[in-house]
Amino acid sequence: MRILITNDDGIHAPGLRALANVACRFGEVVVVAPDRERSACSHAMTMREPLRVNAVTYPGAKGYEVNGLPVDCVNVGLTIAFPGGCDLVLSGINNGPNLGFDITYSGTAAGAMEGTINGIRSIAVSMALLDYGQPIDYTLAEAWLGEHLGELVSHPLPPLSFWNVNVPNQEPVGYRYTTMGKRIYKDRVEMREDPWGRPYYWQGGTAVLTDHAPGTDVAAIMDGYVSVTPISLDWTDHASLQKLKS
Repeated sequence: MRILITNDDGIHAPGLRALANVACRFGEVVVVAPDRERSACSHAMTMREPLRVNAVTYPGAKGYEVNGLPVDCVNVGLTIAFPGGCDLVLSGINNGPNLGFDITYSGTAAGAMEGTINGIRSIAVSMALLDYGQPIDYTLAEAWLGEHLGELVSHPLPPLSFWNVNVPNQEPVGYRYTTMGKRIYKDRVEMREDPWGRPYYWQGGTAVLTDHAPGTDVAAIMDGYVSVTPISLDWTDHASLQKLKS
């Protein structure tokens, strides 16, 4: 199996190394990742400046760093490493959760989206650390994915769909197939002042887990399960469309 790996935390991220450790057990692996952290870049791509690519040493795989975004990395990887296409795109392992609406901001999810757009089975993997004072144990996701990657690769998915996987930062009690929950942020923009008294604004905020309904990715993580969510790139509201047609 030919596997392309990317992330949004950068080429030196420990989660990327953990993901490569798993992938190398399943086939030929090429790692193409940003040269620095690119979190929350969503599905952006570089259009008005050149992309620079440098080969890097990576254990068990070919490695390249790109001065761009995860979407750029997938497309560059397909160009220089797998011009005939590959069998799987893996994105992650992200150093935090991508639950609910997070995927609309996530560079990790965007890597899987771009693989899907290119007609390749794709999986985004994240560590759902909810207490940011704790260290992340990537071996938990590494172990779970090593056991279940074959299932995720072979399980039928509709066209234009990919898997979004979140692993709790504790030994999982199991895993659940889930829907997207809701994870929003309060106090999103904070005004501050620089040393000269000039205002500036810092965007971030505190995440609020608002949807504990059974069956959601948020509920699964809160209960200690791995959440596995099929995400569709077809954003059409089909129910509304049918009403409009009638």
